[in-house]
Amino acid sequence: MQQAFVYDAVRTPFGKIGGALAGHRPDDLAAHVVRALVDRAPGLDPESIDEVVFGNANGAGEENRNVARMATLLAGLPTSLPGTTVNRLCGSSLDAAMMASRQIEVGEADLMLIGGVESMSRAPWVLPKTDRPFPMSNLELANTTLGWRLVNPEMPPEWTVSLGEATEQLREKHGITREDQDVFSARSHRLAARAWEEGKYGDLVVPVPPNSPKGAEFARDETVRPDSTAETLGGLRTVFRSGENATVTAGNASPMNDGASAAWLGSERAAGLLGAEPLARIAGRGAAANEPQYFGEAPVEAANLALRRAGIGWSDVAAVELNEAFAAQSLACVRQWGIDGDIVNAWGGAIAIGHPLGASGLRVLGTLARRLRESGDRYGVASLCIGVGQGLAVVLENTDATR
Repeated sequence: MQQAFVYDAVRTPFGKIGGALAGHRPDDLAAHVVRALVDRAPGLDPESIDEVVFGNANGAGEENRNVARMATLLAGLPTSLPGTTVNRLCGSSLDAAMMASRQIEVGEADLMLIGGVESMSRAPWVLPKTDRPFPMSNLELANTTLGWRLVNPEMPPEWTVSLGEATEQLREKHGITREDQDVFSARSHRLAARAWEEGKYGDLVVPVPPNSPKGAEFARDETVRPDSTAETLGGLRTVFRSGENATVTAGNASPMNDGASAAWLGSERAAGLLGAEPLARIAGRGAAANEPQYFGEAPVEAANLALRRAGIGWSDVAAVELNEAFAAQSLACVRQWGIDGDIVNAWGGAIAIGHPLGASGLRVLGTLARRLRESGDRYGVASLCIGVGQGLAVVLENTDATR
């Protein structure tokens, strides 16, 4: 079998909901990162791209259901280039990478363009269709931005609690305190701000031009708050519960965001097609599932499985990129893995940077690849929890590791 490698990865800065990217359609954001990737490979013949796979968690609005196809058409790539869109909610673009890597390994492709996009600002309201042409009762709109909608009444109610309530239940299960969460969250902001100041994201993030004559270029993640401390976060009110048994706040959860990400995956032969050397090898993959209300800890088994398939253990891992949906769920994973928290999200995480659902998987994968190249370490893990009780993980190997 062929090996699959990550050759390059880019993303937009992530904008807050209703913020700098709210005026940009998701298909335009997807086309923007596609063009950026192609521009970074000036010798590339677009006809040599085998296929495009994009992740997207909504699909109900301007993504037009198959945003992978829309993005390549808008980016001016050949109409002969096939594209498909994957929906595994928060893990969608990491799933796209996993699917593409399998195609490469079995010899069906040498060069795959993968990506992910989400505009939580522009996610539409939807109206359910009626059983009768002219119903006399009122109908309720459903917000497609986040979480359950149009829930099947056969679903057990303990499965369909809000993401925040599910996180409260998870932190109760693992004895995670409000202080634990606020300390973790302040660290995310501090490390993200430092990574930006030190230029860590200079080669990963491509600015988004304005979509109006009076607009300004958007070049930096919008939700990073460098002055956050555990004390200031500790003053925020809880959101999903009230009283002494409430801990989850807007400050220790990821915000809602807009953004896009993309990457090249390829075989050894892709180096000649792109005129570039690979950043890392896909060494292992894992998917796991558990009870929907404990979705936050599903990455535990997904990462353990990916490591077993890579033939290594946690003692071999030097870097982890874990999507911070909530501080409590991230802490639950880190503690069960039994790893040093310092290797997790060393350039900040989603609590600071943001979590535009379909784009987040490639954010963690691309960041992990760059971290390994900079440090010279060999192995790292990228992982995300997924609503309704799933987790994904990918093990990367830096084949030019120096330690």
